[in-house]
Amino acid sequence: RPFARSLLWLLGFIFWGAAAALAFGGIIVIVMYANYRYLFQESFLSLPGWLAVAAALILLPTGVLAISISAKSSRYQQGALMYLLLVILCLEISSAVLAQFYVVRMASELKNTMGYLVYQYNGIHSQGPGSRAVDAVQRKLQCCGVQNYTDWLKATAASWHLPDEKAHVPESCCKEKYSHCRGDLDHLEQLFQEGCLKKLEDWLHFVMLYLFWCCTVLSTLELLAGVSNGILMRYQPLHDFRFL
Repeated sequence: RPFARSLLWLLGFIFWGAAAALAFGGIIVIVMYANYRYLFQESFLSLPGWLAVAAALILLPTGVLAISISAKSSRYQQGALMYLLLVILCLEISSAVLAQFYVVRMASELKNTMGYLVYQYNGIHSQGPGSRAVDAVQRKLQCCGVQNYTDWLKATAASWHLPDEKAHVPESCCKEKYSHCRGDLDHLEQLFQEGCLKKLEDWLHFVMLYLFWCCTVLSTLELLAGVSNGILMRYQPLHDFRFL
């Protein structure tokens, strides 16, 4: 019993710090989807992030209850803690499963979507949503093309409405320090040459893996908290279970 109290007290403080880590991961997933929404065909990609944020918010009062119970056991607080732990476990397991599912599914979809957008790119000054999305991704990730800058060689000068026949890349491929860069392939040192697909896949994999492990580790700690709370509940009179 003293060990269960000490463990519950320690887990209460850990839950507060874990809530911040989990909320951070969830917010990153939500922001990533908002920034690259046009590239993701799956509209529920941000769902693991929202589930993680919801779990993080519930973790805060859960930590308070755990610390309070470790100091002075209350049957009603112990019951409430069990309910909250169950809700958080459901949210975190759902978030972890969805994170792993989207990592596998998004890999092939990203390649197809980015390839299509590059092929349909309408020109340097286009205002189309697809072209704007390509420019935004290339600027944010400091990349050019799908695999590399040579993907733009397939775009003809006529389709871009250029005055000459020289091959160009979008100005979003230009490095910021070269203000006079116009995407001319004769000056490769002024361009980002690495492709966007690998960078985006690496970032997606990192974010989802971070969220997955946060949920997995926290689920284990919550099971320990549930066991500790259950040990303490054994020492309460049996008739007090009626409120359940």
